[in-house]
Amino acid sequence: MRRPRLGALRYRARLEAPVCGGEEGCTAGITWEPVATLWAEIRSLSGQEVVRADGIFALGTYEVRIRFRNNITPHMRFVIGGRVFDIRAVRDMDGRRRFLTCLCEEQYA
Repeated sequence: MRRPRLGALRYRARLEAPVCGGEEGCTAGITWEPVATLWAEIRSLSGQEVVRADGIFALGTYEVRIRFRNNITPHMRFVIGGRVFDIRAVRDMDGRRRFLTCLCEEQYA
């Protein structure tokens, strides 16, 4: 595992969690509630075009590395600047509870 370089955690990221608007099955829709603001490193992994329900979209895959937190799940997302990174997987690479690497996707319209 690659340790973050000194100064690599230079992006200010807002961690958000989904909140259901209705009582049964999120009938009123999902809103996003801020959980924390933290420093992050962003590393681009790949880009591709994907076909989804109503068209073709560009999709970027990124690694977002942060200091260890035990309350992050794949249902959350990061907002960095005006960009939204949906978390797909969370892992503690060396098991020492120092840093988390989150595999994220960013969708471009």
